[in-house]
Amino acid sequence: MMEQKIASLKFDANGLIPAVVQEVNTRTVLMVAWMNAEALQKTIETGETWFYSRSRQELWNKGATSGNTQRVVRIAVDCDQDTLLLLVEQKGVACHTGNYSCFADTLWQAPERALAAAVDPTTILEQLYALINERREEKREGSYTYYLFDKGQDKILKKVGEEAAETIIASKNNDLHEITYEMADLWYHCLVLLAYHGLKPGDILTELTQRRK
Repeated sequence: MMEQKIASLKFDANGLIPAVVQEVNTRTVLMVAWMNAEALQKTIETGETWFYSRSRQELWNKGATSGNTQRVVRIAVDCDQDTLLLLVEQKGVACHTGNYSCFADTLWQAPERALAAAVDPTTILEQLYALINERREEKREGSYTYYLFDKGQDKILKKVGEEAAETIIASKNNDLHEITYEMADLWYHCLVLLAYHGLKPGDILTELTQRRK
């Protein structure tokens, strides 16, 4: 059955089909790559993304070297059967440049939408979370983030509590600037706590989505 579905896809003359990769929780478009029938089959079998490199003319497993893997949740095909959409859970960053998404550079933006586009909460959270994990793995001396992980859960929990208390005080004082500043600190330390437990921002979004249902 699956072989028939794959065979019905419209691969190009080189046996390739474009695959758009999107983060399942935030809906951020991460990258576009190419697949042949073998790469698609391996993706389905392993649950991780496999692509075909046109320059190297070989299959490659996303994240096999960098650790920035993609767990596949769903594969969809468009109405013309010539483009794939992969919904994935992204670990770390998707782009080899270190950006969370390969589409980090804006070519053009309507002026009236510029501010809204500049502030994308879901993307910023994912980028910050990826940076937090990088600091943890690098064990960089002088890094405050690494310091928190090095001291352990009690230190992280203490900071979450402190920032929550400072947010409450700022709210009681009706100081909008301080509320914004302290809540930013609180969110950062909450992301550190998530990373400590191996959880991701997407896990929180999934929980909120389920509650909404």
